[in-house]
Amino acid sequence: MSDTERVWLVFREYTDKGLLSLVYATEDGEHVFEKQRSMNAGDPTAATDADVADLEPVEDPADVERYSDEAQRMRDEHDPDETV
Repeated sequence: MSDTERVWLVFREYTDKGLLSLVYATEDGEHVFEKQRSMNAGDPTAATDADVADLEPVEDPADVERYSDEAQRMRDEHDPDETV
C-alpha cells in the first residue's frame, strides 16, 4: 500500500474545454497535487488524500508561501469532506 498525504484545495480554474483544474497543496506549501475533472462531476472537496508519489515540488518560494497560507486557511475553515 502506498503512503498518502492530506492536501488542501488552494486553486481552481475553469477551462474552455469544460474541465475544472484543481490544485491541492500540502499545509507547508512545498508540494502540490494537480488534477482535472469534468465540471459535471460535482463540486470539489476542501481536501483529499493524495499518494505521496503523485505530489510535485513547488519551485517558486512565493508560490510555496501562498499555497501554505491557503492550505492552512482551508484546513481552519472547512472539514476535509466539505464541498467548496
